[in-house]
Amino acid sequence: MRPKDTQYIAYSPMYMVLFPLTARIASAYYGINTFTLMPDDAATATKRQALQASGTFNPRQARVRHPLFQASDFFDPQDLLQLKYESLRAVQKDHYSMAQAASQFGLSRPTLYQAQAHLLSRGLEGLLPGKRGPRQAHKLTPELRRYLEELSAAHPELTARELAARVRQRFKVKVHPRTLEKALQTKAKRGRQK
Repeated sequence: MRPKDTQYIAYSPMYMVLFPLTARIASAYYGINTFTLMPDDAATATKRQALQASGTFNPRQARVRHPLFQASDFFDPQDLLQLKYESLRAVQKDHYSMAQAASQFGLSRPTLYQAQAHLLSRGLEGLLPGKRGPRQAHKLTPELRRYLEELSAAHPELTARELAARVRQRFKVKVHPRTLEKALQTKAKRGRQK
């Protein structure tokens, strides 16, 4: 039996929160009042920024259907690393098929196969995203490097921007001036070490 002047508000399927209109009614009918803190929006935003910075933010969190990730403080559908690990654990320990795990955890099968291979070869670190983009200065061929070294030795007064213009004119390749500066600095450092 509930008092007439109380208001019931349900925040989740597991909890019903009471907000009595007067403290006297609350203490008379319910004894101890319990307050639950709702998640801090600032903390959620900070975590999201950290996940985005590390490359582990899952933009497709709405696709995650596994019960572990529904209404849980620990399991976060935005955390891609956690999703990959838990999906592979489900395949290994709970005998999910790859298609079933992909469907439940909101990931693609190729992503799971790749994560599985990386986990086996590199351990947990293999689940972290790799560096994006080219691994090295791929436009600087050996021929272009030789030309660049000869040109900078013959004309040390040329700026990186002028070197980039000459490289573009001769090789028909657009190279950023900072890339050329780095390449020349690397060569100079190697020369001092010998």
